[in-house]
Amino acid sequence: MKKFKKYIIIALGIVLISCEKVIDVDLDTAPPKLVVDASIDWVKNTTGNQQKIKLSTSTGYYSTEFPSVSGATITISNSENTVFIFTENQGTGEYVCNNFVPSIGETYTLTINLNGETYTATDKMIAAPKIEDNILQNNEGGMAGDEVEITYYYQDNPAETNYYVFSNKNPHIAFPQYQAENDENNNGGFTPVFYSDKDLKQGDIVSIKLYGISKRYYDYFRKILNASGADTGPFATTPTSVFGNISNKTNSANTPFGYFRLSEVDMKNYTIQ
Repeated sequence: MKKFKKYIIIALGIVLISCEKVIDVDLDTAPPKLVVDASIDWVKNTTGNQQKIKLSTSTGYYSTEFPSVSGATITISNSENTVFIFTENQGTGEYVCNNFVPSIGETYTLTINLNGETYTATDKMIAAPKIEDNILQNNEGGMAGDEVEITYYYQDNPAETNYYVFSNKNPHIAFPQYQAENDENNNGGFTPVFYSDKDLKQGDIVSIKLYGISKRYYDYFRKILNASGADTGPFATTPTSVFGNISNKTNSANTPFGYFRLSEVDMKNYTIQ
């Protein structure tokens, strides 16, 4: 009898496995909306004169490509009305500027003219602290003690409230892993940042970036991370609409996705020992 029961269980398992198939749910697709990637990053110890803005449109849930948007006129101006023109690399949806002048604390205005509509946003260039050289490695790190963990440090400015985005990229992941933090609990402190991964091995290079950001962008970025379902990055499909600081002056009902942000960035690579 026990053998008979065992054969029944095996047979049922084979039937269930043979019936397995991928099911695509038929989802409603909203009309495409403009997506603006206007992240102006001034890497420390560079001129910051070369900048890029990317235009695309939203697409269906199962799509792996975002259609590029050509034919826009894009400028950024500063408080002295100096205008920086972004010119498209033909047919790519990427608009570049080679003479941008970044300045910490300066206020900039983005203007996009596309298909008879005008989009604008204003933001300030935010400073970033230096990533210190004394990066520590722990081969028994992570929550369970089974990951390679590195700890890097920065000095927070005690004279102001600061907001940061940390980006960590290693060879075993497709996209950087992000986290957004403020200095509420460590104002003015010499602050550690922990990063670990179980797949890291000797010789792997971890690329570290530290961005200074505004409070408004901090709030926006946290919403993006939450909407994507994890605090590892903003690139997963978001189940809800999260709008940034870019407004449509011609048609308020046609608000684009994306954000206009200006950040100083410090970068450092660490080789796993």
